[in-house]
Parts: sequence; structure tokens; C-alpha cells
Amino acid sequence: MTTATAGSPRTYHVRTYGCQMNVHDSERISGLLEAAGYVRAAETDDPDVIVFNTCAVRENADNRLYGNLGHLRPTKARNPGMQIAVGGCLAQKDRGEIVRRAPWVDVVFGTHNIGSLPVLLERARHNAAAEVEILESLEVFPSTLPTRRESTYAGWVSISVGCNNTCTFCIVPSLRGKEKDRRPGEILAEVQALVDTGVLEVTLLGQNVNSYGVEFGDRYAFGKLLRACGEIDGLERVRFTSPHPKDFTDDVIAAMAETPNVCHSLHMPLQSGSDDVLRAMRRSYRADRYLGIISKVREAMPDAAITTDIIVGFPGETEADFERTLDVVREARFSSAFTFQYSKRPGTPAATMDDQLPKQVVQERYERLIAAVEEISWAENKLLVGETVEVLVAVGEGRKDERTGRMSGRARDGRLVHFATGAPGAVGEAATIRPGDIVHTTITYAAPHHLNADGAPLAHRRTRAGDAAEAGRTPRTPGVLLGLPTIGAPPAVPPQTGGCAVS
Repeated sequence: MTTATAGSPRTYHVRTYGCQMNVHDSERISGLLEAAGYVRAAETDDPDVIVFNTCAVRENADNRLYGNLGHLRPTKARNPGMQIAVGGCLAQKDRGEIVRRAPWVDVVFGTHNIGSLPVLLERARHNAAAEVEILESLEVFPSTLPTRRESTYAGWVSISVGCNNTCTFCIVPSLRGKEKDRRPGEILAEVQALVDTGVLEVTLLGQNVNSYGVEFGDRYAFGKLLRACGEIDGLERVRFTSPHPKDFTDDVIAAMAETPNVCHSLHMPLQSGSDDVLRAMRRSYRADRYLGIISKVREAMPDAAITTDIIVGFPGETEADFERTLDVVREARFSSAFTFQYSKRPGTPAATMDDQLPKQVVQERYERLIAAVEEISWAENKLLVGETVEVLVAVGEGRKDERTGRMSGRARDGRLVHFATGAPGAVGEAATIRPGDIVHTTITYAAPHHLNADGAPLAHRRTRAGDAAEAGRTPRTPGVLLGLPTIGAPPAVPPQTGGCAVS
């Protein structure tokens, strides 16, 4: 393992935990550091700066962070010049407690001041003391910051940050703040900038995307935004996550069905199928309302793949409540579900509720839920055997690809597809399918969590995203540097070519 030597650029590495918002925030952290002169470290090297971008949604997030910080303590002792920074939701929650428990941490920053990281790192180096800066509200919308995109073919685009809901199990509103919406023109300009670099797919991000527009008084703004994305030439796929059932309006369903590049996939959290539990969770919809939305989506888009989030073991959940959740799962026919055991989070109303369930009860219900979800998702996937699907070729989706000779990617409905690239010894384009290219292939086998296509692709289209992947280029959105400090010597000033001379 190596670290930077005198005169060489300082290196960094970002470790990300949590949701898509955190993944995108980490792209901004990388963009900020590179704009300030840092260089990404090789995986085998000890970086000069390591940044943990944390999640606080589940209880094990705390243990994971402090465990990782403990593992780094000997490395820091061997290399005192190394800096460790902790940001994200757990930093917003724990604040100075992080430095108290791990005094070898140099910087702690919150969800509202990502842009301060380079300044805080320099201040900590200069003062030889930890810097903790947590803001209570957002000062600069994060999308104005430089961003180092991780994918040549797919990009995240934030349309809002924060959340105005008050779900009793959720700590996110207290850490991300009230919802703040970007103006539509700013969002579409970022989408266009990504497409101009060759990106084919964007995912619109928000804690509650379909409440978008609340800040400027247009409850139909999200449907209009989807339709506007349909006007961007070269943008082939549009996704969004996550909507809230209480804000889901018919115009969004119409926009999904009528805008050709909006994918027929929908991730809509259920959390529970019991009206009593939904009431206790302060989720302002009921099971019938949820199933009604699903029915309308399927009526407009029979091929839609619908996924969800479900929590098992919420305080006071009875066996009858849990059975109602299973009933809704069977009726909704989800293509997949993210299932969670309820995790008590200090600071949330649910943490102090009576009737906290024993671990063994929650575990048994959780296992039954997983069995039901997998039975349904497997049956739904089997319906696609023999069908031809369009796959956007991806990186890192197939852990067994090298051994099986397949590549992997996502169908338009979001399902994971492992596909054969052609006959052994193929040459030319059949042998040079790249991440970011598009293939059409026929499904030959279905499992609960993926599809296989073991025949040769029916078609392969090379794309600008594939060209960028082959050349090792990743998109960078410049953003606004906000006067941040840079590392190393400043760039040379070009000779003056016009205007007044300075004597």
C-alpha cells in the first residue's frame, strides 16, 4: 500500500452507505475534492483522505461506522498526515459525539454543508485539530456543486432534498430538513448536460419525488417534469424514486404511460398492509388507496414492474396486521420488494411507543414475508421467459459474469438481466459489447431476483455511453466552486491577450 509522496497530489477515497441520495451525494463529494486538486486513490492504496458518507436509517449504521473507524485507527497512527472525514445522515445526528468516540477523526460535516468539506479538511490540517461543522438548514442546493459521475450511461439528478412528512419510524426529516425543490429549468439543464456527455438514462431523485412543486405551488409539477424529460433528444430512459402514495396523482400515471422514454417501472413504498399500522406509522394513506394506485398503473401500463419497501415488526403490529400485509403483497404482485425488520431509532416517535415486539417474533414474520415476496417475484419473472427485452448494459451488476461468460444490465422495467454475448470465439461487434451499449435478447430462464438470456443477442447497438466507457471517461458536471481552496500549486496564468495593460 502506498500514500502520496512530497510534491504529488493528495489522494482520496469515499465510502458510501445508504440510499440513492447518499450515492449521489458521494458523487458530489468526489467532484468537490477533485475540483480542489485531490486525485482518487487506487483501491489497494492508503488514501491521504478517506470520507465516510453515512446513513442513519437503521440501527446497525452506527455499529458499522464506529467499527470501520476503529479498524482505521492503526492506519492513522502509522500515517498521522492521513485525514478521516465523516459526513451524511449519521454525522448530522451524532455531531460531536463522533469525535468523542473516535478522536482520530479530523472532520465531521452534515447533510446541509457538503460543499464545506475541502475548507474543513484544510482548516483541520492547519490547526491540527478536529473540525465539526453541522448546519441546521440547507444554504446551497447540492446540485450546484461539482460532481464526478460514476457511470457513463446512467446518472442521478436531484429534483428536491428534504421531506415534509412525519412518519413515526423515520429519522430522515430531522436530518435532511424540510423539502426544498429545484426549479424545473435547472433540473432539465442538468439532464441535458448529462445527455450531452452520452448518458442514456437518468433517475430523478427526491425523498418524496411526487410532492415536487410544493415549494412553488404547483401540485402537478412532477408530471410536467416527466413530460419535459420526454422532449430531450438522446435521453432514452427516465426513472424516478421514491414517490409517496399520499401524493400520487393520476396525471403522473398518464405522464408515465404517454412519455416514451419514461420507463414502466415504479418503486412505491408500502411499509405495511395494515391500516392500523399505517395509522400508527403516520402514513397518510390506507391499503385500499395503495392498491387503487397499483390498479391504475397496471391499467395504463400492463407491463409495469412495481417494487416496494415493507417494514416488519413495527411496535404494536399483531399477527392479524402482518397477515394483512401478506394479503396486500399477494394482491399487488410486486416484481421485488426491499424488506426490513423494524429498527428503533432514537429521536423518532416510534422508539418510545409501547408494545415493542420481541426479536424472535419479528424474525419469524420477516422470514415468512421474504418467502411470500420471492414466490410472487419468481412467478412474475417466469412470465417473461421467451420474451425479448431491451437491456442497457451495466457494470458490476453480475457477480458471476466472469465465470459464466455473461454480461449484465437492466431491462426497461428495471429487472436485472444476465445475458450471453454470443457464440464462443465471436469477433467484431458481437465480441465488443460495452457497458452503456444496448442489446436486445430473449429471456430463457427466470429466478426470483434476476433473468437469464442464454442465446446470442438479437441486436446490439453501440452508443456514445459505450464509447465513453471504452475510453475510460466518466461524466463530470462542473457546478459552482464557491471559492473553495485547492491543493497544490495554482495553475499558470495565461498571457494577457486583450484589454488594458497593467504596469
